[in-house]
Amino acid sequence: QLQFVESGGGLVQPGGSLRLSCAVSGFRSGSIAVAWFRQAPGEDLEGIGCISTSDHLPYFPDSSPLKGRGTLSIDNFENTVYLQMNNLKPEDTATYYCAAEATICKLLLRRQPSDSWGQGTQVTVSS
Repeated sequence: QLQFVESGGGLVQPGGSLRLSCAVSGFRSGSIAVAWFRQAPGEDLEGIGCISTSDHLPYFPDSSPLKGRGTLSIDNFENTVYLQMNNLKPEDTATYYCAAEATICKLLLRRQPSDSWGQGTQVTVSS
């Protein structure tokens, strides 16, 4: 069973950058998709972006709040996916979650939180 744990959140000033990590374990073969989401208090879950271990191509949907400001990368050796966020704004303040599944990115980004999801990592953008 896939397991994934987020880390790297913190307090950052507006205009700053932050890199989040998603450590994935429990997969043995084949490709998986790893997606990032975020949720601010009182707001709906937002899909940010996704990357597949099959082609390492990051996918940011047009609706992504970090399109143009975020990048995704995979460290296969460490089984970790990174979300680099740049030019952060106060409205980026949220709890950020990652999820991994043996599926394609477009389907994974439609998922809602489940019991397999972790606690997320808090990102606060404030001066």
